[in-house]
Amino acid sequence: MSTPPEKPRLAWAVSGSGHYLEECLDIVRELEDVDLFYSRAGEEVIRMYGHDPKAINSKSRTYHDRAASAPPVGLFYRGDYHTLVVAPATSNTVAKMVLGLSDTLITNVYAQAGKCRIPSIVLACDTEPEMDTPAPDRIVKVWPRAVDLEHTRKLRMFEATTVVETPEKLLSAIQLRLDAVNG
Repeated sequence: MSTPPEKPRLAWAVSGSGHYLEECLDIVRELEDVDLFYSRAGEEVIRMYGHDPKAINSKSRTYHDRAASAPPVGLFYRGDYHTLVVAPATSNTVAKMVLGLSDTLITNVYAQAGKCRIPSIVLACDTEPEMDTPAPDRIVKVWPRAVDLEHTRKLRMFEATTVVETPEKLLSAIQLRLDAVNG
């Protein structure tokens, strides 16, 4: 692993959702001290929407879901990060987080961030009973299942986890966190 940064950075995990993807990438592009963590599906979807995962933020280190043991979690133990953002977070990722499953890079870094008492901010995709969401070539209507909405509700109760519903609320939560860290 590389040398630790002089000061802790923001860790940003991207799951396999196109919902709010463009808005999330716009935020990431403006951040100074951020590293990107891609699930396999996240990396795939980024490409489907016409982006190069390594070119989102030229100052970022990027980590990909390629190993069963998720070696990048060690960066959280080392103190490299002050905050984890998971955005956008699919219903699958949210369900695994709620159930305590750590079988992807994203769910593993979420679990380890919690164990290291590093706050997390999650932009959950399934927050309303009916939504319009962008596919790579059109807007589609989706109806999140009751179980998906319930997992999002449960995640709101997790310690050190802030769940937001929109990119605007995500940006506000990130700014509040950066203000607290930079004091």
